[in-house]
Amino acid sequence: MSTGGTPNPVAYQPNAKYVLLLGLMCALPAVTSDIYLPSLPDVARDLDTTTTAVQLTMTSVLVGAALGQLVIGPLSDRLGRRRPVLVGIALHIVISLLCAIAPSIGTLIALRVVQGFFNAAATVVAIAVIRDRFVGSDASRLLSRLMLVIGVAPLFAPSVGGLIAGQAGWRAVFVALGVFGAALWVVVWRRLPETLPPERRREAGLRPALRGYATLLRDRQFVAVAVLPGLATAVLISYVVGSPFVLREGFGLSANHFALLFAVNGVALVGGAQVNASLVRRVAPIRILRVAVPLLLVVAVTLLVIAVTGASGLFGLLAVLWVLLGLFQFIPPNASAIALGRHGAMAGTAAAFIGALQWGVAGVVSPLVGVLGGDARAMCLVMVGSAATALLVLAAATPAYHRGGWYHL
Repeated sequence: MSTGGTPNPVAYQPNAKYVLLLGLMCALPAVTSDIYLPSLPDVARDLDTTTTAVQLTMTSVLVGAALGQLVIGPLSDRLGRRRPVLVGIALHIVISLLCAIAPSIGTLIALRVVQGFFNAAATVVAIAVIRDRFVGSDASRLLSRLMLVIGVAPLFAPSVGGLIAGQAGWRAVFVALGVFGAALWVVVWRRLPETLPPERRREAGLRPALRGYATLLRDRQFVAVAVLPGLATAVLISYVVGSPFVLREGFGLSANHFALLFAVNGVALVGGAQVNASLVRRVAPIRILRVAVPLLLVVAVTLLVIAVTGASGLFGLLAVLWVLLGLFQFIPPNASAIALGRHGAMAGTAAAFIGALQWGVAGVVSPLVGVLGGDARAMCLVMVGSAATALLVLAAATPAYHRGGWYHL
């Protein structure tokens, strides 16, 4: 187990403003996705395309984010944390404005890939900054606090996006994303400290980056734990890309009603994050994963049964979905903290690897919702498959369920 580059916990004690800043950085991809959700049916009509194609404008952001993490992570280990994130956010602004004038669905999908690529700078740098300063339960607790900020995005972003689209059309939503990016750039430029001093930076170039990823790939337990956030996020993104069509077209909800329900589900994300942040003060992250992952599968199966049988109708579907979204927040923070703790000497590269898996797996898996029909059954079936795979990985590829074995994680 490699723990080089030990963080200096007394160098900076995070206050509320610091947590808010890192949370806004991590929330940039979530805002980019969620503010656009109510517009998906309108985009399909305006660009004369299919449900599956317009869903690709959501999942293509994830694919771009996965690629961006792999490139930007090593750069942040070489150049420091500030420069990559400032450049990435600046290019996010440019791409957002280009999305606003996209003439076709193909162009929009391509631009969203690029948008996700540069969005990744904000996320990977925020996670690397945490690992520069904290390890173990402290890192997991801070990550959970960030989830509070990230979780606020589903509370307001769809409502704001729906309001903007209702007044000025879906293209204006991308202009709003550019404005948000500009505000975030100013705050990062003024408030984000450099947490990686020159003496701890790694050499640049393709070969060093590849050597870093090769080191991570040889650590099988790291890879196994690092893929768990991706599988959990596949559950979440399956809901994100499927819900506009499941709830608006399947159950006939208006854009405003959809935004309201999406906000209610956002409360579950916020609540789950806060419970986890308190729990990791007393319980090791791996112990939380041992319980949370199988529970996620049980709830996903229950949701599938409701979708197939129609039992309890919309209320039953939403109630179980609310529980599932709360459980989601117990997996990525704890799995990421465990994985990052194994390779502190190259936190940026490790964070990039974890982020690439997280968004890459979600980006590859979630389009299956559209392929399988785009209805509630398809959405729930993909959730069950993702949760079952996560449990299989945790049980078979880590010592989490071996007596005393989890001490080696």
